[in-house]
Amino acid sequence: MNNSIYVAKLGKAVGLQGHLRLFIDSDFPEQFKKGAVFTTNKKVLLKVLEYNPSRELIRFEDYLDMDTAKKLTNSELFTSIENTKESCKLKENEHFWFDLISCEIFENDLKLGIVKDMHRFPLNDYLEVSTDIELINKNLPKTFLIPHIFDSFIEKIDIEQKKIFVKNSFEILENS
Repeated sequence: MNNSIYVAKLGKAVGLQGHLRLFIDSDFPEQFKKGAVFTTNKKVLLKVLEYNPSRELIRFEDYLDMDTAKKLTNSELFTSIENTKESCKLKENEHFWFDLISCEIFENDLKLGIVKDMHRFPLNDYLEVSTDIELINKNLPKTFLIPHIFDSFIEKIDIEQKKIFVKNSFEILENS
């Protein structure tokens, strides 16, 4: 499994001291603290010198002027699963997307499928499920989406066992 997680994209250089616009694509802005290390899509290691959340600006060691910082524009920032688990604290019923992927989905002992991906939509996140072969053989769709909403659809997530227990989801599959 790929150990890198995409967390942000760098925009244009701002000002003369090497600040860059930061577009975060993560639920954990706290990971962009001084000293944090990220890898770009071009395999460049970057160490955070300072991060200003209110202005959405970031600055890295060794990129202290506009000309060197410009070279980083449009770079994508990645971190590792280990760093994410270390620097991002989860609340109750919160899970990392990478932990949810490949979990089996069950509704009342019926295996609906396996989480293939996660999707972010304006109102909710959704689990993309690859339907179990038994159900595909009954002419049900090969994939479907389950809203990631506790109590309405998600009853329990067991990361250790890689199982997610759901309700009202077989109906979604039937109507997909």
